[in-house]
Amino acid sequence: MKKEVLDKGFIEVVDSLGSDLTVVNSARVSFGKRKTKFDKSDARLVRYLAKYKHYSPFRHLQVQFHLKAPEFVMRQWYKHVVGIETTSNSSAKDHAWNEISGRYVPVEDYYHPEVWRKQSDDNKQASEGVLDDLQQKRMNMTYQVFLNQMEMAYGMMINAGVAKEQARVLLPLSQYTEVYWTASFQAIMNFIELRNEKTSQWEIQEYAKVLLDLMFDVYPETTKLWSEAHNW
Repeated sequence: MKKEVLDKGFIEVVDSLGSDLTVVNSARVSFGKRKTKFDKSDARLVRYLAKYKHYSPFRHLQVQFHLKAPEFVMRQWYKHVVGIETTSNSSAKDHAWNEISGRYVPVEDYYHPEVWRKQSDDNKQASEGVLDDLQQKRMNMTYQVFLNQMEMAYGMMINAGVAKEQARVLLPLSQYTEVYWTASFQAIMNFIELRNEKTSQWEIQEYAKVLLDLMFDVYPETTKLWSEAHNW
């Protein structure tokens, strides 16, 4: 399963562990019970666990994604990754994260926004509205000139034998990067809840929406019941 995001990005499901029955079987092991078919009683149990934050059974579901996104999106995404640990109930746990390295691979792709947004007057970290048509054209031209000059300078450094790890100091946050991200169901849904809402940056909202669609494909019942329990 692979879905495109933005102009050159994507999210791909590489692998997954568990099924909709995994959560209920993990919860019922306390009573020595195990189900082989998901029914209404299982739906009630999943909804109860999600509503009252009994999250440990949801961590038995794991998904591995291959992501391609602009660097500034990945920086926001990485805030939710703190490594794998087992000593707390934090929703930012249960992750593994590996990223393509500019020390080995030359950067070739850059994000080109569809429109240029205005800075919000009352929110320092947000945008509101878009520039007029004339300013859109000017900003597109300005951005393209910058990219052309940056790529020329980067190429000159690489061709001159400058180490890639040093030449990359020229690269902008609009460069695309690629990541393998493995996380538990709980951690993934926590990310979606925080980034699929109107105060998040538009670009990362687009990734969160696609991620939610993919979770419905991988774990349809569990994702539906979690969403209902959290009033999404």
